[in-house]
Amino acid sequence: MAPALFVVTVFASAALVFMVEPMMAKLVLPLLGGTAAVWNTSLAFFQAALLAGYVYAHLLQRARSIRAQIVVHSGVLIIAALVLPLRVSAVLGDPRPDAPALWLVGVLALSVGAPFAALSATAPLVQAWHARTYRAEEAREPYALYAASNLGSLLALLAYPVVVEPLVTLQGQTLGWTVGYAVFFVLLMMLGLSLWRGAPRVRSAPQADAAAPQISWRDRAIWVGLAALPSSLMLGVTNYITTDLGSAPFMWVAPLALYLATFIVAFQSKPWLKRGVVLLLQAIALPVCAAFIHFWTRNFLQEAGLHLATFFLTALVCHQALVARRPAPARLTDFYICMSLGGVLGGSFNAFVAPLIFNTVAEYPLVLVLCCLARPWGFGEAPRTQTWIAVGLGLAGAVIAFLLVQTPAPLWPLEYRLIGHTKPLDVAAPVLGLTVVMAFLLRGRLWTFLPMVLVLIVTAERISDRSDVIGTWRSFFGVVRETRGHVARLGGEVRMLAHGTTLHGAQALDPAHRCQPLVYYAHETPIGQVFDAKQAAKPAVTIGAVGLGAGTVAAYVRRGDALNFFEIDPLVFRLSTADKVFTYTSQCAKGQLGYVLGDARLTMNREPAGRYDILLIDAFTSDSVPAHLLTVEAVRMYLTKLKPDGVLILHLSNRNLDLIRPAEAVALAAGGHALYQNHDTLPGLPELWDTAEDAVIVTRSEAALAPFKADSVWQPVQPAGVAPWTDNYTNLFGAMVRRMRDQWTGRGRQG
Repeated sequence: MAPALFVVTVFASAALVFMVEPMMAKLVLPLLGGTAAVWNTSLAFFQAALLAGYVYAHLLQRARSIRAQIVVHSGVLIIAALVLPLRVSAVLGDPRPDAPALWLVGVLALSVGAPFAALSATAPLVQAWHARTYRAEEAREPYALYAASNLGSLLALLAYPVVVEPLVTLQGQTLGWTVGYAVFFVLLMMLGLSLWRGAPRVRSAPQADAAAPQISWRDRAIWVGLAALPSSLMLGVTNYITTDLGSAPFMWVAPLALYLATFIVAFQSKPWLKRGVVLLLQAIALPVCAAFIHFWTRNFLQEAGLHLATFFLTALVCHQALVARRPAPARLTDFYICMSLGGVLGGSFNAFVAPLIFNTVAEYPLVLVLCCLARPWGFGEAPRTQTWIAVGLGLAGAVIAFLLVQTPAPLWPLEYRLIGHTKPLDVAAPVLGLTVVMAFLLRGRLWTFLPMVLVLIVTAERISDRSDVIGTWRSFFGVVRETRGHVARLGGEVRMLAHGTTLHGAQALDPAHRCQPLVYYAHETPIGQVFDAKQAAKPAVTIGAVGLGAGTVAAYVRRGDALNFFEIDPLVFRLSTADKVFTYTSQCAKGQLGYVLGDARLTMNREPAGRYDILLIDAFTSDSVPAHLLTVEAVRMYLTKLKPDGVLILHLSNRNLDLIRPAEAVALAAGGHALYQNHDTLPGLPELWDTAEDAVIVTRSEAALAPFKADSVWQPVQPAGVAPWTDNYTNLFGAMVRRMRDQWTGRGRQG
């Protein structure tokens, strides 16, 4: 039989497995507000399904006849195909805001669980068949098939955001995957027929296993641990780099692709990256990453590059240590089960356990420290005197860094205090740099290298977090933090609400300023201008606001007005409606307030047509961007909810993505009439009074837009050739590239 048939079959199954992961996550993403947790939870589910497939493959190996295995596996693939073509199962209904993770796991299990698990079992099964088919001198060959499996996975992942997503609609993707499943089944039947004919020459399972050494539970525990650490780290770094960007396949793919690449390198018979080189490079990258893990810079590529490089090297260290302990080919299904179990434990820890036990995203730095355990424990030991000198210098750097924390907070820019990052990198870098160098010098001793990395993380966190934090909470949708600062011109103390690294509202406690809408919602901003104009024209208005934040919009509600908030995160709802936190909703609003929990595309679609004078879509300011709220279909739906003279406000301020051009294109493609405004903070106002802001307003008719055209601050929209986003097409990668280009060239949207 042709050995190439083994490789092609494994390659095809792996490509289908990893093509469907971002595809299914994108299908369910709009139902859960576009949050980055959708991908982490989905990935944890897929790891569990992968484990189920490996366990099934392991149990199937107990069948002594390879013909029986072929028949059983073919039947399983046929039964699993009954759920195709791919779609989001409607059995569980709409997601529940109070239990989104459980809903997501259930939907994925019903929608794709069976074919995914069946495909996952193919790689270890085919490799086991290969081991039982060829001679003993070729016994190590099945591990090369594992590299081929990961190569197929990697190519499929890279193809999805580069080729599949931009060029093929979601409907076309799901249909294409179903066709691919059928093609794979034909390949497997060809391989099975070849093995069936050669069955008399195939060794039985007992014959193949007789000479293989037994595996201890200690070995299994080490395999599980070495697999769990990089799995957890992958989800941690994904969560980190998507905090301020859209939750989209191109952002998910990079960490997962690097994760698969480490398997390809580690399982090579002659790795192109030797273990000693990898250990040296990781000893450089890991301390640097630890030192600056809590700092956010304005250069996304620089920051993401550091974290992704550190992740790649650290995962490779773990996987090379794992491969060094691999068993004989006859025990490979046992080995793969332990590897898969480790992946499930690592992913499940991030997706399900960490949000319950940590109120911040502490799992990422924690696992970075634990990954040091995968390094050789006594490799390259330095002389004792050199070691103690390095330890002393490293600790001195940490102490100096800690003492700098005592510098009065008012000396640092307010921008940093708002989100908890108050030490600029030009001050922190030299201080932490000394400890980084010492950690590198101590890389050969685990008992010194690991504590140094831990000291760097703890010290950097202490330096970066100088805001006066009142409370921190975490939910499926992210980390929310309440802080306070002092603004004399606002009467003293000001409370602030931050989601991730983004300010989502502020309120002065002084009674004279308590009901003054601040930051994005001040009267001087585009949002405030629209509210003031509509309220001046009508004695009573009806308002809808997507995104509750601190509830600042409620300050505009007069007697006779009505405001409905559409909010997906129950945690934000609790914080913004409790008297002891923010009081815009409880003390400042004079009219009727309503709250609707759930994703706005689902909940607003149930609203009656022609209800609102103003619709504010305020869900795009730097946290993971819910792109499904900015598509042609979404805007078309918003416009139907407006009165004939109503105004739709798209608040598009974002540090890392150019959302202006797509929004302008979407507004026109949806049949609306639109204007754009770029607002800069006005001189002479107190801190936090207003902020820089980008906004697009859309109306159903030219007449409704006329009052704003008369004001020169509003400009005609200029889509500039950018394709409008739809439910079948979004291009967050292009939005990121345009923002970077604008920042590098100093040109804005008009450039």
